[in-house]
Amino acid sequence: MINVIASIQIKEGQLSEFIEIFKSNVPNVIEEKGCIEYVPTVDVPTGLPPQELNSNIVTIIEKWDDLDDLQAHISAPHMLAYKEKVKNLIEKMSLKILKEA
Repeated sequence: MINVIASIQIKEGQLSEFIEIFKSNVPNVIEEKGCIEYVPTVDVPTGLPPQELNSNIVTIIEKWDDLDDLQAHISAPHMLAYKEKVKNLIEKMSLKILKEA
């Protein structure tokens, strides 16, 4: 299994629009071969150290059967359309692609 943590920093004031576009694409992703989980998340203030909060970051938690399925996801037509819709809402993005140790 492949785990993905995608951190997407959204431009100030654009979070709601980004979330709406993202969530509208989730059913398409869930139907993809090998998709186990695909969930957008935002920070929850807890007061627990060393938590860092950023209200403009959306963290996507993904699980895929294997790397081939993840690579197919990245180039799926609905993902290319999604990327085009959100490109002006995003400041930066980082990925962590992980497997069990």
